[in-house]
Amino acid sequence: MCMALVAASAVPAFAQQRGGTLNMIVNPEPPTLMLGLNQLSGVQMIGGKIYQGLLTYDSNLNPQPGLAKSWTSSEDGLTYTFKLQEGVKWHDGKPFTASDVVFTTSKFLPEVHSRARNNFSHLASVTAPDASTVVFKLKEPFAPFLGSFEVSSAPMVPRHIYEGTDFKTNPANQTPIGTGPFKLKEWKKGAYIHLTRNDNYWKSGLPYLDDIYFQVIPDSASRAVALESGKVDVSSFSDIELFDVNRFKSLPQFEVTNKGYEFLSPLAWIEFNTRSKPMDDKRFRQAVMYALDRTFIRDKIWFGHAKVATGPVSSATRFYGADVKPYPLDLKKAEALLDDMGLVKGKDGVRATIKLVGLPYGETWNRLSEYVRQSLSKVGLRVVIESTDAAGWTQRLANWDFEMLVSYLTQYGDPALGVSRTYLSSNIKKGIPYTNTSGYSNERVDELFIKAASAVKDEDRKRYYADVQKLLVEDVPLGWLIEIKFPTIYNKRVRNLVTTAIGVNESFDSVYLAK
Repeated sequence: MCMALVAASAVPAFAQQRGGTLNMIVNPEPPTLMLGLNQLSGVQMIGGKIYQGLLTYDSNLNPQPGLAKSWTSSEDGLTYTFKLQEGVKWHDGKPFTASDVVFTTSKFLPEVHSRARNNFSHLASVTAPDASTVVFKLKEPFAPFLGSFEVSSAPMVPRHIYEGTDFKTNPANQTPIGTGPFKLKEWKKGAYIHLTRNDNYWKSGLPYLDDIYFQVIPDSASRAVALESGKVDVSSFSDIELFDVNRFKSLPQFEVTNKGYEFLSPLAWIEFNTRSKPMDDKRFRQAVMYALDRTFIRDKIWFGHAKVATGPVSSATRFYGADVKPYPLDLKKAEALLDDMGLVKGKDGVRATIKLVGLPYGETWNRLSEYVRQSLSKVGLRVVIESTDAAGWTQRLANWDFEMLVSYLTQYGDPALGVSRTYLSSNIKKGIPYTNTSGYSNERVDELFIKAASAVKDEDRKRYYADVQKLLVEDVPLGWLIEIKFPTIYNKRVRNLVTTAIGVNESFDSVYLAK
């Protein structure tokens, strides 16, 4: 067997300060903190301090110890053995053991978590030879298996609380119990979420912080004022309007970084409900692509904090293929496609009226929805923008209650982990968000994704993924827009903030405030 054993990330030995309170922005307010049930960005950021995965990942996407201290894999790629950290307890004082890992990966996550369902569908068995050992046996090789254990992909949940219950309605979802360095103290709806130090945390001497407050600040101007005035110490994702980021770069008390999003590689798109007309016709979907100026979106809406997407795989993700059909702005092609499918203009110049569910993540996303509305009107498509909150948006996505919808999703370093889930016909699961909610089905696409995930050699995987990207870009099941480069802005007194490829979604057990 070959050993994969990595030392924990080093923390600078100087100037570490015990104590203090960190204030961060969360926008929008998350619908839950139960990370296994919901993976919205705010849930990941807060839940990542409460829950933990077996592994985390450095900026080059190499696995690092989490709740697992070491791991081995067999030469045939079919058996993975994890040794767990010692002395780990749940927030209620019960011991964390291998039986919790078995329950989480074989029962809980496959039922409620879209990515985990796909990742762990490759399992033949998962067993616990003893309380500190877990053995995963696969039915066939799954090349990115070690990438499946990041905290939002596979948050460990307590078996003694969830076994035999309805996972989605368990009361513990409101009072989450994890193994992380922070525990939920108070949630004052509309104001803040307060996490407090876990004094029984398994890493000796950690965490450094006493408390973390996630301040709910819906208004973008107020978020900028809160950051600049020192009311909050950290902003991330799209908290600060992108046109304002350069101003913060010029202020001496702040650091601005795009690091910490490597594992996520977020990609924004328009989701088409392919069950409904006219979204069921690929000519309509292609016409939408030709009608949108994605360079404008990059430069004028995202202010350069993005890259034009070419298809379903981000250029920052393994096996990205650039050799695909381009969709430059071309209104004549868009109109010709709509004419060809018989979607002709009426006397009012309108071919069809389409409802678009906007993403409730701030003004940048609102401007994107408005831009889509204006652009599609130029080719005779009337767009009605529908607004909702984060919980409503998730529910509508999960229940296929949309015609078009603005979304972004993360890729987790490998197409088998974060891309295929959106297109595999086997992952069409009503009621569960971030599955194949568009209803797209293509047997050849399914076949290529399955072959690529199980291929042992990288050159074979690259070939399969190149083929599947070409097919998808021709079919356009989604309208891919941009690869997002989120900025994290933080006060310089905050140290060790971004230490891994999951950035602000990390546990923060080594974050401290310098005097």
